[in-house]
Amino acid sequence: MKDGGRIAAAIEVLAEVESRRRPVQDALKDWGNAHRFAGSGDRTIIGNLVFDALRHKQSLGWQMQDASPRALALATYALNWQQGLARLDEVMADDRHAPAALSDAERAALATPRAEPAPEATAADVPDWLWPAFSAALGADAVAEGQALARRAPIDMRVNTLKATRDKVMKRLAHIDLHETALSPFGIRVEPKPGAARLPHVQAEEGYRKGWFELQDEASQIAALVAAARPGEQVLDFCAGGGGKTLALAALMENRGQIYAYDNDRLRLAPIHERLARAGARNVQVRDPQSGSLDDLVGQMDLVFVDAPCTGTGVWRRRPDSKWRLSEKALAERLEDQIRVLDAAQRFVKPGGRLVYATCSVLQAENHDQIEAFLGRNAGFRRGSAVAAFAAALPGKPRPKHVTPEGHLVLTPASTDTDGFFLSVAERIS
Repeated sequence: MKDGGRIAAAIEVLAEVESRRRPVQDALKDWGNAHRFAGSGDRTIIGNLVFDALRHKQSLGWQMQDASPRALALATYALNWQQGLARLDEVMADDRHAPAALSDAERAALATPRAEPAPEATAADVPDWLWPAFSAALGADAVAEGQALARRAPIDMRVNTLKATRDKVMKRLAHIDLHETALSPFGIRVEPKPGAARLPHVQAEEGYRKGWFELQDEASQIAALVAAARPGEQVLDFCAGGGGKTLALAALMENRGQIYAYDNDRLRLAPIHERLARAGARNVQVRDPQSGSLDDLVGQMDLVFVDAPCTGTGVWRRRPDSKWRLSEKALAERLEDQIRVLDAAQRFVKPGGRLVYATCSVLQAENHDQIEAFLGRNAGFRRGSAVAAFAAALPGKPRPKHVTPEGHLVLTPASTDTDGFFLSVAERIS
């Protein structure tokens, strides 16, 4: 395929995502299945166009004065990818599969930046309805954080210390352009590449198949470190999902003690079994929601880790379509989910034990407000300090910028160069 045809394909996928509100990965997969002639390189470039168009949907639509799939795809290629108007004209004229020629209005919008400044929500590429809550959470940094959440994400890997060291993994992956993460002592990063460039498929590497490393954003790695699970402890990962943090906790515990991995959704939990086997994590017991009761764990856990269901505002770099599907109704539902999860999880914490509440959101309603409300209705718990836990787990590392007076911690792409992530600690006193 030529670039003209790739732009046309991106427009088609964007239209499918918009009209049917489908997850972008599903739409891309279906497009690929229906167009078998497109090679893997073509599909990568089309995917990059689509994802970048969605990351910058609001700001590109404002510049073009048109947020249609066609306008977004054209602007992504010419402006975000810095190919320019002349190159866009060339690829559209050179390919019979390209979209129709540019209109005068499109040509003018692509040629000249608008004179007036964009509204803050537009500059940040944050939905207008969400901007008050987003800006309240991040203050003067809100625009910069929105822009950071609209950039491409790196590939982050966590070295599995049950099987390897960071030095060993980096030597084995020396053919890849990578470096150590800035905060996590177990992290390795491949920086994102611009435009049409593709990232390496690290899951095809021998080290991945041998369980030497897992894919895990640095923020999630830090969350496990802040939780401070120690060898010999009893730990419940209450919203375990696919098991990423379960595996990180198992490595920190050196396969000693016991982790119970639970999720109320069997489908989310399904990948954990293969991942545990590959990682060599032997101190994990998976509790299936339909066949594994948790009643025997009540009041027994040194640590209960709650990575609560949330809006995912902190992972917009990786899931840009979710930004535009998010609604006030969905936010309200997540807030109710979080209350239920916290109230259910707290009963497993033993006296002297701790509850770590985390989300991949940057919104105050899901984070600070949620854990403070929990403490307000549960006199048996007192507030711990995620900031102090961060300092203890990562001595010598700079204190993150976004902390609260209560000791809660927010990681963000602009301040810590990670996904957005909230961390808090509560301790049971009775």
